[in-house]
Amino acid sequence: MRIPEETRDQLAVMFAVLLPHLDERQRRLLMAAEARGLGHGGVRAVAQAASVSETTVRKGVFELEAGEEPLGRVRRPGGGRKRVVDLNPGLRSALLALVEPDVRGDPMSPLRWTVKSTRTLAQELTRAGHRVSADTVAGLLREEGFSLQANVKTIEGSQHPDRDAQFRYLNEQARAHRDAGQPVISVDTKKKEVRHDAARDE
Repeated sequence: MRIPEETRDQLAVMFAVLLPHLDERQRRLLMAAEARGLGHGGVRAVAQAASVSETTVRKGVFELEAGEEPLGRVRRPGGGRKRVVDLNPGLRSALLALVEPDVRGDPMSPLRWTVKSTRTLAQELTRAGHRVSADTVAGLLREEGFSLQANVKTIEGSQHPDRDAQFRYLNEQARAHRDAGQPVISVDTKKKEVRHDAARDE
């Protein structure tokens, strides 16, 4: 059965678009799959449409029929974008050196926290030669067991109680319960605050 010219033209267009983006084995497998789908005369038609030798197409057919395992991922394991700490091994120690003077709670306490903003820390690290974003700083601090909290919050001109004092109280309570052999569960939540604007009621 003769393969229609229209089919050959469609194959030629498809191969022209796809083949440049594939490696050699992928090209052979694609051509082989198309050749098998066409049946008798498929190898020759595909070879002509792709401008390759029939031997190349037959090799692909053999690879398909042999049932070889897929090569797997194109990117090597670990070949993705490296983390900042991998590219800059001194970053973590530089960050800890910045926050240690302001650490609330010793390293063995139930809670560790810092009231320095991640943006400030990122700026200080960048000035020291460690270019890093505030988000990355936050992630590294969490990995080190820190809790990130704002020092004070201002709403309508009034200030909430000092967050450092709150953490000291929580830390003392957690330590007391832990020393008594009781379980301690830490839950970080945000309180919803209702803001009342008198001007809107006028």
